[in-house]
Formats: sequence, C-alpha cells, structure tokens
Amino acid sequence: MVILLAIGAGCGAMLRYSLTNLGKRLWPQLPLATFLINLSGAFIAGALSMTLFSGSVTTILLTGVCGGYTTFSTYMADTTSLWRNGRHVAACLYYVGTAVCGVLAVMFGALAGRNL
Repeated sequence: MVILLAIGAGCGAMLRYSLTNLGKRLWPQLPLATFLINLSGAFIAGALSMTLFSGSVTTILLTGVCGGYTTFSTYMADTTSLWRNGRHVAACLYYVGTAVCGVLAVMFGALAGRNL
C-alpha cells in the first residue's frame, strides 16, 4: 500500500508541477494555476469521497494522488468531514484557523528566510 501511495503522490506532484509551469506562462502576474489546482483538487477529493470505490482505491486516489497534487484538497475534505459529522463549530474553526495560520506561516517563513 505504501508503494502505491508513493506512486500516486508522485503522479499528483508531477501533474501539479506541469500545470504550475503552464500557468506561469499563461498568467505570469497571477497565481491562477495554484488557485485552479487547489480548487480542482478539492473538487476531485469531494467527488472521490462520494464514490463506491474500495477503501484502498479511495485511499490511493485521495491521499496519494490528491495529496501530491494539492494539500488544499485534504484541508477541504477534512473540513467537510467535520461538517458532515455535525461538528459545525470545529469545522468553522478548522477552516478559518488553517487559512489564517497558513498565511501567517508563509509570512513568518518569508521573514525567517530573509534572515538566513
């Protein structure tokens, strides 16, 4: 299973890399490729979560391919899972907290990188 997950993640990462490079050529001033990759990854994760694939196939596709393609899809899938399980406050806190903390982490990382 681990090898299949690694292969799936590699495929997702290669697809993201290719689409990111294409996006940089088509839209050099905007991170539109990243935006579209993240939204499409979330869409794919949502679609896969509703299919009747076996647990192993779903794990390889969601965790492997979508995970390599974008971690945003996992973030959205986790938020949706909390919401579906009636944990609405936790879903909202996770959603907002991850977004805010993610932006802060990038800002702090950029500051730290400048000081290296």
